[in-house]
Amino acid sequence: MLTALLMVCSPMMTSCSKVGNVTVTPAPKQYFTLWNKCEALTALQEYVEDVTNPKSPNFIKVEDRIAAFDMDGTFLAELNPSYFEYNMLEYRVLDDPDYRDKAPEDVRRAAQCIRDFVRNGTALPSGFELIHARAAAKAYAGMTIAEFDAYVKAYAALPSNGFKGMTNGQGIYQPMLEVFEYLTANGFTIYAITGSDRYICRALVEPLGIAPNHVIGMDVGLKTSRQGDEAGVAYTMGKDENLIRTDELLIKNLKTNKVLQISREIGKVPVLSFGNSGGDSAMLNYSLGSSKYRSAAFMLIADDDQRDHANREKALKLGEQWRAAGYHVISMRDDFRTIYGDGVQMVPFSFK
Repeated sequence: MLTALLMVCSPMMTSCSKVGNVTVTPAPKQYFTLWNKCEALTALQEYVEDVTNPKSPNFIKVEDRIAAFDMDGTFLAELNPSYFEYNMLEYRVLDDPDYRDKAPEDVRRAAQCIRDFVRNGTALPSGFELIHARAAAKAYAGMTIAEFDAYVKAYAALPSNGFKGMTNGQGIYQPMLEVFEYLTANGFTIYAITGSDRYICRALVEPLGIAPNHVIGMDVGLKTSRQGDEAGVAYTMGKDENLIRTDELLIKNLKTNKVLQISREIGKVPVLSFGNSGGDSAMLNYSLGSSKYRSAAFMLIADDDQRDHANREKALKLGEQWRAAGYHVISMRDDFRTIYGDGVQMVPFSFK
């Protein structure tokens, strides 16, 4: 009788399964099954193969393999019908029975701007990123960190407007999850660098395997539940206290603020960066211009108006702009075999 010796074989190991005297080499892991063959994917794979090859002059040590990803529009739907955090603020202020009668007037105006934008196509006011950020800081002030996390997850569990078979939190571009998997398997550390609230992002990326301390985003002030107006340097938190959100906006993490936050919190320049908008260009330029290693940058364009709520004409113009800037362009229409996975269907937006 043949004696079978079972051994685990992984990409990092040379040992494989043996049955008697026969060595069985398992098929290599198949990545990017949700992608079509395209320039961006070829560029990414060639880059990773080069910088992870110890014999290459471009070899990067594992500890320096930092990959930075924007969130909204890069791996999370931002056309649903707007940013997740915009949609959630609109719901909180105008629909949530536990809060809508308590919202300050400026917070209500900001939420109404979002509603008018998504329902009527009314242009958002100039500088709305900061208007929204200040309103959001007020709208969730007084919540503990745990309460806010639960609120985000409860909103994420609601059915997605504009898609059938998907919740708000499931609006993840499935091909980008394969990028996460591929980079992680090759020793890269993934960071989410978002203009959205840090704690919203943490709640959304938790199922994706991105660690909470690898999320950098918009920040509001925190204090303990009994701290009051006393400065943190003068106050000692008690064992029975919680951290609560305040209405103080500390930073809106867009454009060059992303670079400043990366420097403060990571302390290393990302060698790979992924974005989708002008709010990400500074981060991509930082990677391309400041890294001591070979680096690469990718911009995703929402040019698929059949499977997503996209403005194809606008997306194609952005694609030309990003290529001229030296970025690799990922086309959702041409490069993704699926966007949100089987069973998800785009439907018209429904407003009550």
